Amino acid sequence: MFQRVLIANRGEIALRIIRACTELDIESVVVFSKADAGAKYLEQADEAICIGPGPSAQSYLSIPNIISAAEIADVDAVHPGYGFLAENAHFAEVCRANNIEFIGPDVDTIRRVGDKAQARAAAIAAGIPIVDGSEGPVEGDEEALEVAHRVGYPVLIKAVSGGGGRGMRVAHNDISLISNMATARTEAEVAFGDPSIYVEKYLENPRHVEVQILGDKHGNVVHLGERECSVQRRHQKVIEEAPSPAVTPDMRKKIGRAAVKLGKSVGYHGAGTVEFLLAGKKFHFIEVNARIQVEHPVTELITGVDLIKEQLRMAAGEQMRFSQSQIRIKGHAIECRINAEDPDRNFVPSPGRVTRFDAPGGPGVRVDSHVTTDHWIPPNYDSMVAKLLVRGDTRDEAITRMRRALDELNIEGVATNTGLHRRIVRNAYFVQGDYNTGFLDELLST
Repeated sequence: MFQRVLIANRGEIALRIIRACTELDIESVVVFSKADAGAKYLEQADEAICIGPGPSAQSYLSIPNIISAAEIADVDAVHPGYGFLAENAHFAEVCRANNIEFIGPDVDTIRRVGDKAQARAAAIAAGIPIVDGSEGPVEGDEEALEVAHRVGYPVLIKAVSGGGGRGMRVAHNDISLISNMATARTEAEVAFGDPSIYVEKYLENPRHVEVQILGDKHGNVVHLGERECSVQRRHQKVIEEAPSPAVTPDMRKKIGRAAVKLGKSVGYHGAGTVEFLLAGKKFHFIEVNARIQVEHPVTELITGVDLIKEQLRMAAGEQMRFSQSQIRIKGHAIECRINAEDPDRNFVPSPGRVTRFDAPGGPGVRVDSHVTTDHWIPPNYDSMVAKLLVRGDTRDEAITRMRRALDELNIEGVATNTGLHRRIVRNAYFVQGDYNTGFLDELLST
């Protein structure tokens, strides 16, 4: 096992990794920008190192700065968390070139699944159904038009690299396809340094379901069930739950096997997520996230598996401690992403000082957050301030528990989307489990 790990991230996920390291008796070193200086969670690490000013490009996205911190701290490994450099193959390559283990898949695997076009090709080779579209990146307008005419409008333009809804546009005709391609390329270039895009059939209002996988360096890959991620705004997840109310036991076996088969075909090790769109009773592969996900605690609550600890163990070369048959899904879990943003003002971010933070508690409630009373939320980063999770023996119990937890949650000083979450978990369609990726847009329009 590692002796000392550097955490190349910030906020909630940095604190989550610090805690896992502490429980595994690993020393933790956390980096921070000047914008995050003074944050309470930094005190829980064994060491904290400033890596630059507030802008991400000069701190959390600066590979030289992070590698310098890793060398100064004399660490064995780097955990990238999610976002920032978590799926950056070059960063993983530089880490390993400096004899620092990157806690994630091999460089070649990151490149293969991080390029969505290559990931689609891998899925096809593994016999997994995909959404019809271009075979690879489209080079020009004519090629994109040819694909759109073949699969039929509407189509989805997607960045080959990255995720989080960036570089993604829907086109309903030739004119919107050409104009949206230019926009998507520009956005992808700015966000990921890669303007490459591809085109696929747009499935209107499907369900978005993802499967958590774990792999070790000995060729073992397992899945830990699926998560339902269809409550989204602008392709950004808002609420996740597990298991999905739309997935039957038979489908769970099939989609889980498909995810494992794909993972094995690309030599995957570490924690990863295979994402699918669900249309009726058919599922279609869309992409792989080669990192830990924001919503990983949902899976932890229904399986009892600590995914961060398993990441550390897998990266250190340990063999998988359980087989597929030993993984049991018990109960139901829901996660609400609490963001510092104002739903009444078009979700404008609300940075500033948190003057009061009262977290809910009681049976089956978990709060993952780096925020405390008097915490300063800088304007430089993602607006998520907390993940509020609940677990119940049944989905109905989990919903009732989430309503209570949301009512107990009190954050003052900045605007949050807590009120929107309260509205969602009381909505009849959500309660019935009868919703899709268009659910939130419809709710917000009423």
